[in-house]
Amino acid sequence: MSPAQEEVNLHASCVALDSDSGLLIIGPSGSGKSTLSLTMMALGARLVSDDRTILTRDADDLMATAPETLSGMIEARGVGLLTAECLSHTRLRAVVDLAQVETERLPPRREKALIGVSIPLFYRVDGPQFAPALIQWLKGGRCA
Repeated sequence: MSPAQEEVNLHASCVALDSDSGLLIIGPSGSGKSTLSLTMMALGARLVSDDRTILTRDADDLMATAPETLSGMIEARGVGLLTAECLSHTRLRAVVDLAQVETERLPPRREKALIGVSIPLFYRVDGPQFAPALIQWLKGGRCA
C-alpha cells in the first residue's frame, strides 16, 4: 500500500451498478443491511460485499472490496448464505446509515467522512420506494 492509500475493514455491506457507482450500507447488526442489498440486487445492482467491507482510500476516492473469505456470498435471514455474482470492487458514491431514520420529505444534502473522504449520506427510509430511489440516485444523482 502506498503512503497515499489508507484502508479500513468495516461492518458494512456494499452494492453497486458498476465499478464506479458503489453504495455503502452501514448500521448495527439486524438493521437490514443485507435486506436492502438483496432488494437493490433484485433491481439490478450487484453485490460487492456483505457484512464486512474493506474501504481503501486512494487520493480523493474511496474504493470498496469484499474480504476474500466473504466474496460472492450474502446472508438472507431465514434462508441462509446465498451465492451471488459480484463485482470485485467499486468506487463509493454514497453511504446509507440504517441506524438513522429520515424524517424529512425532501431531506437536506448530508455528507459523511470515511477515511478522510466526504461522500453523500442518506438515512433509512421506511417504505417501498427507498431501494428504487437509491438505484435511481446511483444512475443520475439528485436534482438541485
